[in-house]
Amino acid sequence: MNGDLFASEEMVSHGEFVLDKMETRLTADNLVRYELVSGDRRVALNDFLGKSVEVHFSGRIFCCYCGQETNKSFGQGYCYKHFMALAQCDACMMSPEKCHIGQGTCREPEWAENVCLQPHYVYLANASDLKVGITRAGQLPTRWIDQGAVQAMPVARVSSRYLSGLVEVTFKQKVADKTNWRAMLKGDNADIDLHARRDELFADLKPQLDELIQQYGRQHIQLIHHSEIQEIRYPVQRYPEKISSFNLDKQSLVAGFLQGIKGQYLIFDTGVINVRRHTGYQVELRIQA
Repeated sequence: MNGDLFASEEMVSHGEFVLDKMETRLTADNLVRYELVSGDRRVALNDFLGKSVEVHFSGRIFCCYCGQETNKSFGQGYCYKHFMALAQCDACMMSPEKCHIGQGTCREPEWAENVCLQPHYVYLANASDLKVGITRAGQLPTRWIDQGAVQAMPVARVSSRYLSGLVEVTFKQKVADKTNWRAMLKGDNADIDLHARRDELFADLKPQLDELIQQYGRQHIQLIHHSEIQEIRYPVQRYPEKISSFNLDKQSLVAGFLQGIKGQYLIFDTGVINVRRHTGYQVELRIQA
């Protein structure tokens, strides 16, 4: 993107940031408030909707684990050494049904006890369409917001990440576990009756769910038959008709008018950028005065 297009605007620097996942807060009227945070610096991004915004990449990338500079980012923010060494970067983090802490083979058992051997929720959400997902207890509604869901609710509570994976795999027989991020960013979600879909899934998958409960015990797998639907609104003035994605590895400047924020994406009139995808990238943020 050519920065000359915005040369006539008076731009004010808000300092340098090492990018990380945007922090979110859900207000009483279900609107998401976004903040970009780096050290003790915080920028309330909702306040700049409709303004010209520039993100200048310095060319420097820092590991989100050790803080050391790295030539390339791996697995959403790690240097190669720690991407290869850490249990949190293992394949089982993407496939919780493969969690192997119970087999005694996790390379970081103390870390796994604090993450994997904790209560988890299995949920249904309306992001690009109906999807199933899992998250640790205490991460709701943050997990739903990060995925850009407009409706969501828990359908099961389990005692470990492994069991959440087994329940999720069961639901995946009928429901996708992925979000179509392009469809999510177009903002044309139709409302879904999540209560009705939950009841349909419970009925259709009853033999498989009953077998899991019998094998692991009701104290470890609890289906949730009554839960409220969480509605979520995003600060978006205008959704894009066509999706063009920015990549800081290919361009050092992202510039445009900020039209919205959804999931972990900034939506410009010129394209979108996934902030979380660029964890560890050092940028300067300039915003129209």
